[in-house]
Amino acid sequence: MDPKTQEAYFQQFLTFITSVHEVTYDLTKDIKPDDITPVQYSILEYIAVSQPVTLSQISECKHISMPNTSRELKKLTEKNLCEKFDVAEDRRKQFIRLSEAGQAMMNEAFQRIGSRFLSRLSDTSPEELEEINRALQLLQSKVFYQE
Repeated sequence: MDPKTQEAYFQQFLTFITSVHEVTYDLTKDIKPDDITPVQYSILEYIAVSQPVTLSQISECKHISMPNTSRELKKLTEKNLCEKFDVAEDRRKQFIRLSEAGQAMMNEAFQRIGSRFLSRLSDTSPEELEEINRALQLLQSKVFYQE
């Protein structure tokens, strides 16, 4: 691929990423319960999608220092929204997962987000839905995969 084409693809990707952030904001605004902070909600959302996770995974993915991540997890544990448990193979390692209350809260949040998402697709034909599905699968496997 020539440099000009590479640059055009990259610019299109930047525009796409910006749109993803804007749509994410629209889909998730007013979803967070009032008794948790945006950072805490973000951590819960990550745990919900990736559980079980480690403290360092949360810290790295959410770009929060380890001490701040630990402090926020302590607050979430005190609110009974997540819990730590030991790894059988390595007693020094702990995983974090949502508690029953945390899972219920995130299920409700994801249902509301899902309704907003489906509302955006209400005028989409079955053929377009299939095309969107293929595009998302391709993006996931080629761009957003984890190494």
